Amino acid sequence: MSLSYLPGTASLLEELDKRLLVVLRDGRTLIGYLRSVDQFANLVLHRCIERIHVGREYGDIPRGVFVVRGENVVLLGEIDAEQEAQSPLKEVSLEEILEAQSRQQADKDEKERIRAKVFKERGLAYTGEVTCDDNY
Repeated sequence: MSLSYLPGTASLLEELDKRLLVVLRDGRTLIGYLRSVDQFANLVLHRCIERIHVGREYGDIPRGVFVVRGENVVLLGEIDAEQEAQSPLKEVSLEEILEAQSRQQADKDEKERIRAKVFKERGLAYTGEVTCDDNY
């Protein structure tokens, strides 16, 4: 870590060529090497993968070069290779993780449907979860 302080997005210059984990506003997780950054915190990730987590399992989708608009970044951090190797998470095939993600979403949708029904039976309006994407 350098001793000089870089304000704002300029501090990301210290992260160039490092392997980073980026969590996006829509909940997706990207992992890749930071190759470029600008004053708006727009990122260019090289050898990027999208990592899908379901429970204690994960799967990766190769994405190649990925450009991320800065306003969509929620969390960004360097990945420690040693700690990643010791992770309790189990890697599964892409097909398995996509199927697990689909089941997880179906379960969530069913719970939302039941919750909405209970609210309606009690004379209440239920709007469900509000996410950033619901506003568009």
